[in-house]
Amino acid sequence: MIATKDWLKASWYISKAMLRPAAGRPSVESRSSNAHPVMVPIRALGPSYRERITQHLLQLEPADRYLRFGYAANDEQIRRYAEQLDFNRDEIFGIYNRRLELIAMAHLAFSEHPEHKHCAEFGVSVLKQARGRGFGARLFERAVMHARNEGVNMVFIHALSENTAMLKIARGAGATVRRDGSESEAYLQIAPASLDTRMAEIVEQQFAEVDYQIKKQAKQFWDFLAGVQEVRSGVQHARHQSAE
Repeated sequence: MIATKDWLKASWYISKAMLRPAAGRPSVESRSSNAHPVMVPIRALGPSYRERITQHLLQLEPADRYLRFGYAANDEQIRRYAEQLDFNRDEIFGIYNRRLELIAMAHLAFSEHPEHKHCAEFGVSVLKQARGRGFGARLFERAVMHARNEGVNMVFIHALSENTAMLKIARGAGATVRRDGSESEAYLQIAPASLDTRMAEIVEQQFAEVDYQIKKQAKQFWDFLAGVQEVRSGVQHARHQSAE
């Protein structure tokens, strides 16, 4: 937990960052007619969330699996992908709903090649019921901010040309998109990290953690009430039967 003074400083910088576009390019809101919330609680996921990540990907419909992975991934291939995630090298981000279901997820994979150590690749998946809220774009923004703070200067997206939603996110962020038949490559050159981006990431991490803990407590409370109600219904049913 960061100190109060650091939190206030971070809040000040993130407020300034939110009120102005990134240097040299228009804000996301001005580039897109589909406005989305300024801040969406996006939480970094560690190894303990591997099973949740697996379940999220397994919920993708066949067409969505095809667009996400570039091939018709079956359940076994998805499980293998999740098992091979390197949480020490890469960064995984997720968005939860009120029931703590992972409804959107992004994978920022850092290059292991010495000549491309300043590059990273972005992939995203959003469940069908959570689309139309700008989650994919917000996950991309979050990933780019983290990439900047990690010294990355180029973010790539490899997608099927028919994946118009993904390519729209890339173009909306100012990326250059090159099409080569059924596949497309998008790359976005990003500026070096600044105090604003570092403070912004601290605040977003804290915001997402607080949001998650609140949702967790709320879910535990409602689960408890549901259990109590189930016990009451059982008692009432038993009384009714004994009265007969």
